[in-house]
Amino acid sequence: MRRLAHFVFHPSFYCTSSRQSSNSKLFVGGLSWYVDEKSLKEAFSSFGEVTEVRIMYDKNTGRSRGFGFVYFSSEHNAKSAKDAMDGKALLGRPLRISFALDKVRGVPVVVPRVSSFGDSSS
Repeated sequence: MRRLAHFVFHPSFYCTSSRQSSNSKLFVGGLSWYVDEKSLKEAFSSFGEVTEVRIMYDKNTGRSRGFGFVYFSSEHNAKSAKDAMDGKALLGRPLRISFALDKVRGVPVVVPRVSSFGDSSS
């Protein structure tokens, strides 16, 4: 998060239409560093056809950032997987699963900063 004067540029806010969920794409958080695309696909393929799996990696270290996405061929399969796998452990770590939000790119919204105790008003 970057600060400029009395404003905060928050990366989760965008100036375009509101974010929408893709009902066949799941966000999977809480991944162990040892989970790879193959093992993630295997864990979810019992719920239906998995068309794509992506794990997000740190650009500098190459290590998993602990989250990824699983794409299903149908909304029904994605919902079944979400309902069954949310909170279940994979390689010793509980998964946090939700329908993924489509990332909307745009200019960040400027959000006025709320003054905190001790801020000077000058």
